[in-house]
Amino acid sequence: MNTQASLPFGGGPIYVAVFWAAFFLWQGVEWLLKATRRSGSQEEQYDRGSFPLLSLAIGTAFTLDVAAALLLPSAAIASARTVFAVGIGCVVAGAALRWSAVLTLGRYFTVDVAAHAAQPVIGVGPYRLIRHPAYAGTLLTLIGFGLALGNWAGLLAMAIIPSAAFAYRIAVEEAALLSTLGEPYARYMRRTWRLIPYLL
Repeated sequence: MNTQASLPFGGGPIYVAVFWAAFFLWQGVEWLLKATRRSGSQEEQYDRGSFPLLSLAIGTAFTLDVAAALLLPSAAIASARTVFAVGIGCVVAGAALRWSAVLTLGRYFTVDVAAHAAQPVIGVGPYRLIRHPAYAGTLLTLIGFGLALGNWAGLLAMAIIPSAAFAYRIAVEEAALLSTLGEPYARYMRRTWRLIPYLL
């Protein structure tokens, strides 16, 4: 096998099976979240279109990533097997971080932006250092899929397009939480990072 070929499509059935198994498992879990964790309250919803925007951005990025892997072999990432393994590892790690965030928030986690006056400021688990571990986990998962597909153009699409949508989502969510929770959330913001501890 040419190590310059994009994986999984250039790597045989095992790579294809691992990639699509990871993808459909990830999508199945995300579908479950979307079906069960909507806020359901127009009075307490502050989403401002960020949920559909995120869905569109992630779908667009993934489509471009697959297209790049199939149509732009000149942009294939070298050391394909190693990069594929690192990518699948990032998918698993990102999903684990996201679910750690979901479980830590419990009933306060929703896929659309919602805020409740009685909601406490959660500062434990993955929220001890970063304010949006569920988003950080999703971005790590998407970058992992980009690496697994092994194409520089696709990887850039997976990193840039969802990041722009998440930047808007974070601004919307933090504004909603500040207006609802007030000074306790402001203090929490001052001692934490958005997505990457000590960096961002």
